[in-house]
Order: sequence, then C-alpha cells, then structure tokens
Amino acid sequence: MLLAGSFGLGHEMMARGCIGLLEQSGWRTRRLDSMALLGPMGGVAGERLFNRLLGMPGVYDGLHFAHLRTGSRLADLLDRAATARMVPALRAELERQPADVVLSVFATGASAAARLKAEAPARRTVVLCTDVAVHRMWVAPGTDLFLVTSAAAEESIRRYLPHARVAIVPPPVRAPFYAPPSRQQARAALGVPADGFCILMIDSGWGFCPLPESAAALADAGVDVLAVVGRQPAAERQLRELAAARPRIRPFGFTDRVPELMAAADVVLALPGAITCSEARVVGRELLMLDVMPGHGRDNLQHELELGGAHVCRPTVSGITARVLALRDDAVRPATRPSLPRWEPAYAAALRQIGVDLLAPMAAGEDDPSHGHVLATRGALSR
Repeated sequence: MLLAGSFGLGHEMMARGCIGLLEQSGWRTRRLDSMALLGPMGGVAGERLFNRLLGMPGVYDGLHFAHLRTGSRLADLLDRAATARMVPALRAELERQPADVVLSVFATGASAAARLKAEAPARRTVVLCTDVAVHRMWVAPGTDLFLVTSAAAEESIRRYLPHARVAIVPPPVRAPFYAPPSRQQARAALGVPADGFCILMIDSGWGFCPLPESAAALADAGVDVLAVVGRQPAAERQLRELAAARPRIRPFGFTDRVPELMAAADVVLALPGAITCSEARVVGRELLMLDVMPGHGRDNLQHELELGGAHVCRPTVSGITARVLALRDDAVRPATRPSLPRWEPAYAAALRQIGVDLLAPMAAGEDDPSHGHVLATRGALSR
C-alpha cells in the first residue's frame, strides 16, 4: 500500500516512481490518498487550509519553522487531530485488503501507518521524504525505515528518533528522464532553433510564478520559451493567447513530455521541489529556482544551491527576466552527463535490510550513468 497526498504534483511523481519499481519487481500495489482518509469533510477542510496558508507565505513560514520543523505542542496537536481521523479509516482499508508493506510519501500517511504498526508487527512501514528538513509529522515510532535524500534530512529525523533506521538514497526519478532525446533531437521535434537560448518554465500547479507574463517578456527579449503550466486552465489559456503573437513561446498544459522539454532547454526554471529539481539534474540541465515557496521550499532551495548547478531569482516578471538574460549572457549550457545516479539499486539495498526484497533493478553497467555511484553518503544504510 502506498500512501500519497493530493497537494502538488511532487507527491504524485514520487508515487509513480515507487509504484513502477515495486511492480517491476513483482509486487502488487495500490495507492490511497491520505487526504481522502480524513473523510469528505476533513479532507476538503485540510486542503483548503493548506492552500490558504500557502497564500500567506509569512504565516506558513511561521508554522513550518516555529512548529512543524521543531516539533512544538501545536505540531503535536495537528498530528493528533489528523491521525485521530485517519487511523480508523486506514485500519479498515488494511483489514479489507491486507498489505505486507505500507510506504508513505505524505506526512499524515506516515504518522497514521506508524501508529498501526503495533497491531501488525510483521507489516513493514516505510517513509520516503525528499525534503532536506523532515518535519515532526513525518517522524513517529513504529516506522521501520526512513528513506531520505541527504545527510541533513537524516539528522532532522534523529532529532526526534535518535535510533531510527535511516537510509540515504537518491531521489526517485522516473525512467524516461534517464533516456531523454539528445538536445538536437528534442529541439528539432519542438521547432526550437538549434543555436538559440531556450528556457523551460514549469509551474506544476501552485501558481506561484507569473509564468505567462514572464514567458512573454522573455520571448520579447529573444529567448525561446517552453512553458508548462500544469493543471491551471486559466494560465494555459492566457499563455496560448500570448503564444499566438509570439512564436518563440511554446505552451503546454499538463504533459508527459517533460523529459523531452528538459532535453531541449538550456535552463529549467521551477520551484525548488525536490522531484522537479532531481529530474532536471538527471537530464543534465542547470536550474533556476524561484525563491517563493514558503516553509520546506526555503530549506530545499538552500540545499539545491549548495549542490551546485543551480541559481535563484525573485518570483517577479522583472526578476525572472533579468536572471534568465544574465544566464544567457554567461553562456550557460547543458551538461553532457547526469549529476545524479540511478536510484533503484539504493532503494533495493535499503529495503532488503528490513526484509523487503526487490528484484535486482537495473544492475549498473558500463553504459549506466550510475555505474559505481550508488549513494555512499554514510553507506547505503546508516543503521
């Protein structure tokens, strides 16, 4: 059973990657929406509250940094309120259709699954969090294994559970990003000039970025723009209207062509979401991140900058335009090889430590960019 969430596309992409790996290895999977387990009223109320808080960045920053990240009484209260609703619903689902493993990629799901561990000690509970600072609601006794993507994330778990079993692994990037077309092939397919400067702008659904207006300003400045607005019909309509008079703009709504779009671009502009950033790194593209996502987005942005190959800009039309033109003037060009290894071998090795066996996925060979590079930060499994 995989417990995901309905906030943003990052959790969805994580879920798809994990399901693909499990099913490739012969496991049967099913996915549940953690917010739906809160019930029709609780789920809707929780989603509305979250979206409203995101619209007030200062308030959300206060909640994240003063409470969720440090584990205050308010964080404990929020956790208890959520699990009180979720645990009975999750228990009923597991009684109806038992599971050998519960993998949570959403904080409230992780907390609920951990609380049911005592009722089925043989069931394995696993948490996957790609944030660089794992906040309090992710971490609960009863979790057999935490999968994280940095040493900082490991230590943020040990803040609450000093003896937790933690594995540091690469982010779960879907297979198409490891085999994108060449830059020349992608540009030919999309009608992008072979020698021009091209940026891929991605707003996967939060609406933080003034994407249509920024795309128009960049096109007017001679930049080719590939613009993905995700599940935002109004922004997509506006973008297509602007593109009608500006052939340098190529608009997309929700699309599965992101590996091809990244391959065609010189730079990828996005929020500092771990999955999108990891996808760009696998394709070998520089990142330009919007400094706008509150809470865990602030932590993740600093982490991506520290990794290198990344830049930051203000989330305004003028801020985006100035930074992109500076990158063009600096002759920023794509890398020739990915900067992240394949993730599947490290996950298989970590899960094996708790008795969950996967088929040997993609043994690294000479043509595999991960050959010899399964993450070695403190070993495949820290404890």
